[in-house]
Amino acid sequence: MPSVHWIPGADAGANAFVYKSTLIDAGVLPMALTPYRTDIATIVLTHCHYDHTARLAEIQRMCRARICTHPLDAPGVTDDLRSVAIHFGARPPAVVPDCQVREGDCVDGLTVLHTPGHTPGSICLFDPAEGILFSGDTVFTHGSFGRYDLPGGDRQALLASLRRLSTLDVQAIYPGHGEPVEKNACRHIAAALDAMQSIYA
Repeated sequence: MPSVHWIPGADAGANAFVYKSTLIDAGVLPMALTPYRTDIATIVLTHCHYDHTARLAEIQRMCRARICTHPLDAPGVTDDLRSVAIHFGARPPAVVPDCQVREGDCVDGLTVLHTPGHTPGSICLFDPAEGILFSGDTVFTHGSFGRYDLPGGDRQALLASLRRLSTLDVQAIYPGHGEPVEKNACRHIAAALDAMQSIYA
């Protein structure tokens, strides 16, 4: 199984992960990525929220990497409202993504899954051969899931995304917040789906 390097989010920041030559999300301090700076060629944003994009400009300069996000979230990266930067007392990064990824695209062996609900353009990245899922804020470990009460959130879309993810053979889940789980992670997704369905049964 290819190595996944977890860079935990500090304070309210989101986790970031290095997988092969790809960095997933960019809310961590650039110095935390120094050991991987020559390896990172692509930055994929799971969605446009500020806690996942805060250090995007600095990390891009350090790594000289291309930035990719789903087209529905690309405008939100630099938008005050859709980035929810105001919730963090900040302004969004003044960096426009230069690459769009859509459902079914492949980045470094990871398949892009469009999983809206938390935001319109939320994505997960999945390696079906290894059962690895980078889930952003769509689903977390221990049976929790992302908010849908922020700009662009959609409860029914998130429920559909959780149902979709529950059909996958996920062994390891690397979420936007909280600790990863590297064994039988499909149980955590099933628990999140059960919780969501019990609230809105």
